[in-house]
Amino acid sequence: MTLVVGDEELLADRAVASVVAAARVADPEVKVHDLFGGKVEPGELGRLTAPSLFGDRSIIVFRSAQDLGKDVIAEVVAYTKNPSEDAVVVLLHPGGVKGKALVDGVKKAGAAVVTVTKLTKAGERLDFIKNEMRQAGRSITADAAQALLDAVGSDLRELAAACGQLAFDTPGKAVDEAAVARYHRGRAEVSGFTVADKAVEGRLGEALEQLRWALATGVAPVLIVSALAGGVRSLAKVGGAPRNLRGGQLASHLGMPPWKIDRVKRQLNGWGQEGIARAMQAVAEADEQVKGGGTDPAYALERTVQTIVASRTGR
Repeated sequence: MTLVVGDEELLADRAVASVVAAARVADPEVKVHDLFGGKVEPGELGRLTAPSLFGDRSIIVFRSAQDLGKDVIAEVVAYTKNPSEDAVVVLLHPGGVKGKALVDGVKKAGAAVVTVTKLTKAGERLDFIKNEMRQAGRSITADAAQALLDAVGSDLRELAAACGQLAFDTPGKAVDEAAVARYHRGRAEVSGFTVADKAVEGRLGEALEQLRWALATGVAPVLIVSALAGGVRSLAKVGGAPRNLRGGQLASHLGMPPWKIDRVKRQLNGWGQEGIARAMQAVAEADEQVKGGGTDPAYALERTVQTIVASRTGR
């Protein structure tokens, strides 16, 4: 049992990915069950963690664990005291008062705890940039890190994507300010999000037009993929949010500004859970393609945009 506590989405997702990767070292065929707290029924944990006749192992990820019902929380705490050898369970909790009984209970029962708090200070985000480059086997000068932060903004996913792009595309050991300037002229982020907005709204012609323009003007494919991922992810977050939350409560729960929530709610028209899942899979495949898994990033992006638009209507 692993408990991931904190409201930094990227770091939480990485923590889950790390647990999944470790489980797959032991069993490459392990099955992952991705669940949302408010939709988990009593008894579901027991069913998913029950021993299999075929020795199958499973990973159960509970997102938005603060929304689990009281009966389910009791089951989770009891399970933590005597976990199955054939299952790995991960709980994601944003912190705060809601669902505190769950956090306290599984901690006391012996769950491993990973803390992923938001990086609120510029210095913390600069350290994040430097660490991302270091993980990629590169370094970045202080001026370049600041220039990248100024150009991309504070969103960690965007920063991580930008670091990945710079590490992949620029020569030499250290990334300098000139390299950042070549890739970020103030329009890349806007262009990527423009493509994403058109795609999730089902406007195929406009989305492809914006995509081709962005690529023609030098926007890195990895930034466009990141924007597409952010657009689809926002649909999933807002679409899966508890219906009883409004205004500031909803904004706090999702970690999104109210104006963005309003826009995503409008974009949700025509979307269903299966369509969002297909779109997320398409974006994941595109991410692999533009980072070296394919030979034509432009084709991969066009195909992804087409899949996103088709997923919206269910075609």
